[in-house]
Amino acid sequence: MLIHPEEIMETIQMVRSEHLDIRTITMGINLRDCVHPDIDIFNKNIYNKITHCARDLVNTTEEVENLYGIPIINKRISVTPIAVVAEGCISTDYTSIAQTLDRAAEDVNIDFIGGFSALVHKGFTPGDLNLINSIPGSLASTEKVCASINVATTRAGINMDAVAMMGKIIKETAERTRTNNGIGCAKLVVFANAPEDNPFMAGAFHGIGEPDRVINVGVSGPGVVNSAVRDLDDPDLGEISEAIKKTAFKITRMGEMAGREVSRRLDAEFGVVDLSLAPTPEIGDSVAAILEAMGLESCGTHGTTAALALLNDAVKKGGAMASSYVGGLSGAFIPVSEDAGMIKAVERGSLNLDKLEAMTSVCSVGLDMVAVPGNTSASTISAIIADEMAIGVINRKTTAVRLIPAPGKDVGDLVEFGGLLGTAPVMRTHPYSSEEFIQRGGRIPAPIQALTN
Repeated sequence: MLIHPEEIMETIQMVRSEHLDIRTITMGINLRDCVHPDIDIFNKNIYNKITHCARDLVNTTEEVENLYGIPIINKRISVTPIAVVAEGCISTDYTSIAQTLDRAAEDVNIDFIGGFSALVHKGFTPGDLNLINSIPGSLASTEKVCASINVATTRAGINMDAVAMMGKIIKETAERTRTNNGIGCAKLVVFANAPEDNPFMAGAFHGIGEPDRVINVGVSGPGVVNSAVRDLDDPDLGEISEAIKKTAFKITRMGEMAGREVSRRLDAEFGVVDLSLAPTPEIGDSVAAILEAMGLESCGTHGTTAALALLNDAVKKGGAMASSYVGGLSGAFIPVSEDAGMIKAVERGSLNLDKLEAMTSVCSVGLDMVAVPGNTSASTISAIIADEMAIGVINRKTTAVRLIPAPGKDVGDLVEFGGLLGTAPVMRTHPYSSEEFIQRGGRIPAPIQALTN
């Protein structure tokens, strides 16, 4: 990959003044060779495998960061879904496995480890149920572990028994982490159509189709895209799309260059570049700010979904031109607590939960880092999840819910999480019950396109 001197100067400018960074280098690690019926031996095996494979991950990433002068914010690990590899264990409580993952993550000095996960879109195995029931205690007793549950796919439909269960699990996780504003829920995501190569937390896991070790890259750059749009002189929407495409192309080239160098030095496979625009609480580093630069007075007003569709499509087109290995989620994230512009939009009243749901039909992922009142019922949480899963299933895309019923908080309160997780304004939910609908259970059938092969 040839990089011209002018591109290097552009990149330096992006880093210095436009918040450009590589959001994460994530090493995926296969744990299928760690299986053992004795959970203590299993824990020892996974600790040894992770610490062996990732012992040089942070140092190598920092060397590449210094080589190219591009900040790499997070160093992460994803592992094979624990429900799969732990099913052979005699124990039914997987909390010790989460604690082992946490200890391994701490010892190799990475930021987060994902893969405390289960795939239950068509039903449960005993291992799946063991893992799901272990989530509240596991997230309450660890710092770096992230959990994810896939409850729906376009080909299988929506497992509504799993959706109902996850409403209760989210409520219990919030209560178990009450002293930290329910932060356990910020490390738990419910998916439809979860990808196997996602480098972003909390939903990362190492898919069954992946190699033994792989490096996946998550690039970022809302601030760069925002600057590119604002620098245009009275553009039409086609010109805005072209500017975003060109900017995404440059960002992706930079991300792949760094990712390939890390994978070469670690003798690991290079996986994918995830093109997702991941915002931060920093002013200007915001997806909402990009939408407002297109001409919206406030994110959430009429036209927001159309503007977001343009942004998401242009990012993907530009990235796909820059790399043959695009994967993960790839698009625009709209996490409320992590985006300063989204927070302002909620506070001024232009953005509500219903509008966010509409926006998720055209962007990456879904209802992300959304705080709701602590007294929100489990059935209401499950109903919100079900709505979002339906959007993903019908539109054949990945959608997800990372919802935080903040203990002791009500509409209008702010919930502080700190760091990249930011501050979440508590959003209003509908007062009417969905209890009877959720209690019906069963499986919402897959849409008809699931029968094409």
